[in-house]
Amino acid sequence: MSDSKLFTYEVLAEDPGTHARAGVFHTAHGDIHTPVFMPVGTKGTVKGLLPDTVASLGAQIVLNNTYHLEMRPGSETVAEFGGVHKFMNWDKPILTDSGGFQVFSHGDLVKLSDGGVEFRADDYDGKHVFWSPEDNMAIAQRLGSDICMQLDQCVGYPADRSQVERAVELSSRWADRCFAAHTRPDQALFGIVQGGMHLDLRVRSLEHLESCGNFPGYGIGGYSVGEPHELMFETLAPLASQYMPRNKPRYLMGVGNPTTLVRGVACGIDMFDCVLPTRTARSGTAFSHFGRMNMKNAKYAHDHGPIDPECTCPVCTGGYTRGYIRHLVTQKEMLAGILLSIHNVYFLVHLMDLAREAIMAGTYKQFLDAWMSSPAANDY
Repeated sequence: MSDSKLFTYEVLAEDPGTHARAGVFHTAHGDIHTPVFMPVGTKGTVKGLLPDTVASLGAQIVLNNTYHLEMRPGSETVAEFGGVHKFMNWDKPILTDSGGFQVFSHGDLVKLSDGGVEFRADDYDGKHVFWSPEDNMAIAQRLGSDICMQLDQCVGYPADRSQVERAVELSSRWADRCFAAHTRPDQALFGIVQGGMHLDLRVRSLEHLESCGNFPGYGIGGYSVGEPHELMFETLAPLASQYMPRNKPRYLMGVGNPTTLVRGVACGIDMFDCVLPTRTARSGTAFSHFGRMNMKNAKYAHDHGPIDPECTCPVCTGGYTRGYIRHLVTQKEMLAGILLSIHNVYFLVHLMDLAREAIMAGTYKQFLDAWMSSPAANDY
C-alpha cells in the first residue's frame, strides 16, 4: 500500500434514507471495510477462540486492552516478541484502547492531574502506577497495534455537568500531548470525543481534537456507562451525523448490543467493539434473530433445532442442537462457552456485513425498519 493511502478513510456509499455509510479504512495490516464489529481480545486473546477461528468468522480486526497488556506481561515483553500481532499470532489489523476506561474503573484509587493519572492496580499486584499521556503513547507504540487511542478521562452516569466539563478539558489537554508524543508511522492515533450526555460539550471536545492535529479517526467514548438507552441516541445521533467529519472513521467505543449496532449505523457510526459476545457466551447466553436466549432454560432440553435457524455460523449449520448446548451449559462444560462464543461473535460480525451490503444497495432504511419491527429489536 502506498504511504499516501495509509490511514485514510474512503466513503464508498451513503444510504439515502439514513445517515449510514459504507467505507474502507486502510491500515498497515490490511483494509477494514465498515461498518464493522471488532471482537475484543482483552489480554491478547478473544477468550476461548483460536485466532484462526476468529478470522474464519469474518472478523477483520480485533481489539486488545492496553491497561491489561501493560500490567501483564508488559509492553516491553510484547515488543520483544515483535509486537501484538506476532505475540498473539494474528496477522490482521489490531486496535488497542488507551486503558483509560480500566484505569478509571479503579474509583477511589485514582488521582488525576494535568500531568496524568495515578492509580493502584488492585486487580494485579496492588502497586501504584503513574501514566502521563507520553507514557501511554510509549506503551501503545511498543505494543504496535494498527490503531491506538489517546489517553482520556471517561466519566460515568449520572454525573454533574461540571464534572463532565472538567473531563472534557482534561481529555483535550491530554489529546494535545498524545498527538505530540505519537511518532510511530505504521500506527494510527485516534482522538476520543467525550462530553457525556451534553451535545455542546461533545461538540466542544470534537472541535478541540480537530484543531490540535490531523487525527485519522475518532473514538466516541463515555457512552454505555449506565445511561438510559434512548438518552445516548439523543446526543449520539446529531454528533455523528451533523458534526463529525465525513472523511474519518467514527468508532463508538464499548457498545455491542445488536440493536444498538443497527441503530448506530443509521446514525453514521462506522466501528463498534464490545466484550458482550464472549462474556454473555460464557454465562450461557446466545444472540438470535428473535432476541437473546438463555440456553440454561429447560425448554431447550429436548429441542433438536439449532440456536438460530436464520444464522449461518459454524455452530448453527454444524449440527449442534439447542438440547446439546443446554446440556453443555448446565454441566459447565468448557465447550459451551466456546460454541456460544463462536455463534455470538459471528452473529455481530455478520450483522455488520449485512448492514454494509444494505448500505451499498441503498436499502439500509428498509434494513433498519425490518430489524426494529422484529423480535430482535428487544436486544439493546
